[in-house]
Amino acid sequence: MRVSWNVMRWLLVLLAAATMGCHSATTRQTFDAEAAYAHVVAQCDIGFRYSGSDAGWATGDYIRAELEKQGVAVTMQVFEYAPNAQATPVRLRNVIGKIAPAEVRAAPLVILGAHYDTRRYADGDPDPQARATPVLGANDGGSGVAVLLELARVLDRDRLQNEVWLAFFDAEDQGRIGDWSWAVGASYMARHLEVRPDYVIIVDMVGDQQQEICWEHNSDAALQAHLWQIAADLGYESSFVPRVKHSIMDDHIPFIQQGLVAVDIIDLDYPYWHTTQDTPDKVAPESLRRVGHVLQTLLEERPFSAR
Repeated sequence: MRVSWNVMRWLLVLLAAATMGCHSATTRQTFDAEAAYAHVVAQCDIGFRYSGSDAGWATGDYIRAELEKQGVAVTMQVFEYAPNAQATPVRLRNVIGKIAPAEVRAAPLVILGAHYDTRRYADGDPDPQARATPVLGANDGGSGVAVLLELARVLDRDRLQNEVWLAFFDAEDQGRIGDWSWAVGASYMARHLEVRPDYVIIVDMVGDQQQEICWEHNSDAALQAHLWQIAADLGYESSFVPRVKHSIMDDHIPFIQQGLVAVDIIDLDYPYWHTTQDTPDKVAPESLRRVGHVLQTLLEERPFSAR
């Protein structure tokens, strides 16, 4: 059969377009440091986001809107908490984004979590007169949320080895204020899980400009070693230091108490922790990117199984 040059030319154009389309559909999204940092700024623009405040509730709305913008299914876990029998219950809310891999299979569930509340009082401030002021929480609260929201954008469903829940916890950071406990939102979620996750990773205070994330004493040793090896392979040895330095009560503890494998990724050596100086200028976009890159690599290329 004889085909004219014009017909052949259009066939070649269509073939090239189809090839480019296939390539584009499978190109890996890159974790964007500036996009993550923009989420830090946006949260701080909402205001002081302590649990029970209007700004705290608005932050949950912001998280939900950003997840839905990326096509992520969202569940709102609303509950009440009273720190003691005489206290008026406070309405709290966890926001959970659920991402399923493109391939239909029984993929083990993993949970990545971060708290979005900020501390009601800057009781760690060196200025005694500032200690009654709320904390803006650019790093302590804002950075973990920012990393998870950017992961919601970049995670490739075709590459995911697990079902992934991005959990944003209320009321982590009110502990020792009156009779408040730490990790209230994470505790509620851990007690009410209907599906057992393979493991849980908490991301907290990861935006420090002098980033040094060490192993945390209560965290699962095998999962920590796996994550820190990924970081080393990506060239982040100076930011992910494989030695135990701290033991902390954070959102991973309620899951450990339920018999689950959990790790806390946290840089606790932050000079502005629980002070009025925890502002966006103290957060480095590249610090957010390193943590996001490690987690994206874990979920898309280097899976871990606790089973």
